[in-house]
Amino acid sequence: MGDGTVFAILTGVSGPSYRDLGATMVIGPDGGWAGALTSGCIEADIILRAEDLRRDGRMRVLRYGAGSPYIDLRLPCGGAITVTLFLLRDAAVLEDLERMRLQRQPCALNLCPAGRLSLQPLVATGQTATGFSIGFAPPVRHVIFGAGPEALVFAGLVAALEQDHLLLSHDDATLAAAPGHGCRAERLGRLFDAKWAAIDAMTAVTLFYHDHDHEAEILRTVLQSPAFYIGAQGSRAAQEKRRIRLAELGVPETALARLRGPIGLIRSSRNARDLAISALAEITEAAGRQAGWPAAVAG
Repeated sequence: MGDGTVFAILTGVSGPSYRDLGATMVIGPDGGWAGALTSGCIEADIILRAEDLRRDGRMRVLRYGAGSPYIDLRLPCGGAITVTLFLLRDAAVLEDLERMRLQRQPCALNLCPAGRLSLQPLVATGQTATGFSIGFAPPVRHVIFGAGPEALVFAGLVAALEQDHLLLSHDDATLAAAPGHGCRAERLGRLFDAKWAAIDAMTAVTLFYHDHDHEAEILRTVLQSPAFYIGAQGSRAAQEKRRIRLAELGVPETALARLRGPIGLIRSSRNARDLAISALAEITEAAGRQAGWPAAVAG
């Protein structure tokens, strides 16, 4: 992104919209562009207006769709959008944003009325007291424990969706089969450390064991972590036995209340594929309402 790069941010939405608030389009000085704000309705016009902006350097706030002065540019969805165009002057801020995202640190990119960018603590995407902010929460990360087809199919599903994951297993056959499922897998040692597995507040932990004897020590550790989701495969009876065993190990009731089981939105899932889809749906739902995190944030 060199001199003359123009950013276009979707800063207002009224009614139906093709893209979410905070969507961004970048127009280079040569006219090349990346990103999209609509299904193709206004992008050519934004590229032309970016040329005008380079000449005078003045930020522009444009309205398209219902109530717009540009009656020849229609939005098929029937809604209206506001687009803010500004000349990029703070490339270093974007470099800091990239670094924070790689480090899974929540933050927000703020655009002030003067057209300058800065980084702030995480807030929901939208208008703020200091301008317009785009919130960036770390994407969901999966730490998966287990052995057998259920663990492999679930890990394979999240891998196919390009979600960050780590499959930990003590089972030779599971570890040997993991590359065929596209999974990142490592051997689970006796001394498991949640910090080593990088379990943070946007990590989902799932256990897929038929032999529940392996679970107690793992769960005792991960229930002390900030993971937003912790769940284990098994029936209601298995869940009750699991809770009793953990209580005997000194795990407090407040921690036990975090443990989900049976996992999945479909409680009667019995084959590995259905269980994987059901569990991932439940995790996705939980991520969407994670306590203390704004709902309208970018991944």
